[in-house]
Amino acid sequence: MAFGRTSLGSSSATGGRAIGAGGQRPLSDINVTPLVDVMLVLLVIFIITAPLMASSIKLDLPRTDAAQPSGTPKFVSLSVDTAGRIFLNDQPVTAEELAGRLQKAAADNRDTEVQLRADQAVPYGRVVELMGIANKAGLSRIGFVTEAPPARKP
Repeated sequence: MAFGRTSLGSSSATGGRAIGAGGQRPLSDINVTPLVDVMLVLLVIFIITAPLMASSIKLDLPRTDAAQPSGTPKFVSLSVDTAGRIFLNDQPVTAEELAGRLQKAAADNRDTEVQLRADQAVPYGRVVELMGIANKAGLSRIGFVTEAPPARKP
């Protein structure tokens, strides 16, 4: 009785690779175990060396007042309700008062942002008019404040 060696054990009718009376057929399967071993070793090497490569140079930088951050950005809140009333920082104002207060805000800081809140029933022309007043006052940064729609439950 002839036995052939294969990767599955002895050759038999249930999966052996022996041909004829004991001849062996060469294995044509790729053995991926060494490849996996090499990849794991490389992974470990990269995990260990990556923090060492990312280390920064320790410097004692000079100090100056010129590079100080300006703190929190300034903004004014401009609101329009359905009746067309104007509110600046939650205080009711007229269109003339609004122009003066926005000019004062622009004189204090040109980067002041106008956060515009308008009811959805307010006509588009009224919103554009308020944007024009803010732009004339020297405030060109205008942000529109909206609400997110309620989340739908599945």
